[in-house]
Amino acid sequence: MANELPRLTSLSDKSVSYKRAENPYVVIKRGDVEAVIVDNRPVDDEVLPKHRAGYSGVASLRHTGHRANLFVPSYAGLNFEHIHDGTEQDRKVLFEPRNAPMQLRVVDEHTVELYQAPTPHYKLESCQRYRMLEDGTIELTVECIPRAKTFINNYVGLFWASYIHRPQSLDIHFKGRESDRDAGGRWIRGITPRHGVLSTHLAADDDRSFPHEDGFPLTLVFNRSNFRYTEPWYYGVSHGMTLVLMFRSQDRIRFTQSPSGGGNGNPAWDFQCFFSDFRHGQRYQIIMRMMCVPFESREQIERVSAPHRKALGPAVVTGNAASAENAP
Repeated sequence: MANELPRLTSLSDKSVSYKRAENPYVVIKRGDVEAVIVDNRPVDDEVLPKHRAGYSGVASLRHTGHRANLFVPSYAGLNFEHIHDGTEQDRKVLFEPRNAPMQLRVVDEHTVELYQAPTPHYKLESCQRYRMLEDGTIELTVECIPRAKTFINNYVGLFWASYIHRPQSLDIHFKGRESDRDAGGRWIRGITPRHGVLSTHLAADDDRSFPHEDGFPLTLVFNRSNFRYTEPWYYGVSHGMTLVLMFRSQDRIRFTQSPSGGGNGNPAWDFQCFFSDFRHGQRYQIIMRMMCVPFESREQIERVSAPHRKALGPAVVTGNAASAENAP
């Protein structure tokens, strides 16, 4: 039930014990994976050389099989990019998560959170928990509460970007079908010819439509592709490593991609969500996982990711509503 959402971050669970990080980043390691979780301040040291302001989340992701950062070093992965309601706004508002201060909270040696107080324009309070599991997979739990009636079109749009550093292929792979087909499914190679064209892949049963102004400048958000996904996960390959992004069916995530989001040759492998039953003061929640493993074959990726996909819920999209409850 909507009023039975578990309390999974320090935003909703006030009993969570944490320490404020002394630096703008925290290094977490487990298994073969090392990740650096950063807030949206600039960093330039031996851990994060020339990391730019505004890019939060996983600033660096390394695997023993490939010691270079999988993400563009100046940017990040799982970067909280946009809060929007489909209206034209100043760029600083459209990229509000980049600009509003964040607090980096250390929960334990494998878990950190990025807390953001209600933002200046949209008044969205949020907490993102990055937890590294035993095999190095990162589980991202997002909780947020709109604290005022600021969303003009009565929905909350949120967007996360992962900027990939010069992969041999710009494309992503997922199970799906053509948009004009009613059934069936196969492996789809998601290709977008340029930024903001055929960029977003919806779930097979996601027929929601969100009003937006004709001049809304975030072209990735509403430009749909010719495909629908039938399972809520996708992967891409870079320098022999596979980045797998896995989601819960109930969160009705939309896959989004750009061939040049991180600059020429640096694609963005993104995702976005919409909370369409918006009410201010209500708590919303999504959970996803990101895995980094060496690539051997499509079958191998499907096999090693299967336990995590099972843990997130049904393998096939179901059309359930996004998770929400009245906030305390």
